[in-house]
Amino acid sequence: MTDRIPVVIDPDLADLVPGFLNNRRRDVEKLRAQLEGGNFADIRMIGHSMKGAGGGYGFDPITDIGAAIERAALAADSATMEQCIAQLADYLSRIDVVTGA
Repeated sequence: MTDRIPVVIDPDLADLVPGFLNNRRRDVEKLRAQLEGGNFADIRMIGHSMKGAGGGYGFDPITDIGAAIERAALAADSATMEQCIAQLADYLSRIDVVTGA
């Protein structure tokens, strides 16, 4: 069994978080498709967007993964991008959102 990751979010963001996480799950599929097509520019933009948004919603690992994806795209490093995409998918599959006080 995979360990769950509790993430405490600001109650003011509770209505927005499900949509944010669903968008990141769609990003996983987009990233895989773009990587298959060798479209590093689009991968970089997705990574940059994740880097900017993750921490604002309380998901610092998404910020870190987004930064790593952006760096890998700039270097056209497919192997690192594959690892980052897998890491993002794993993280998203294990999150338990908890609304803070």
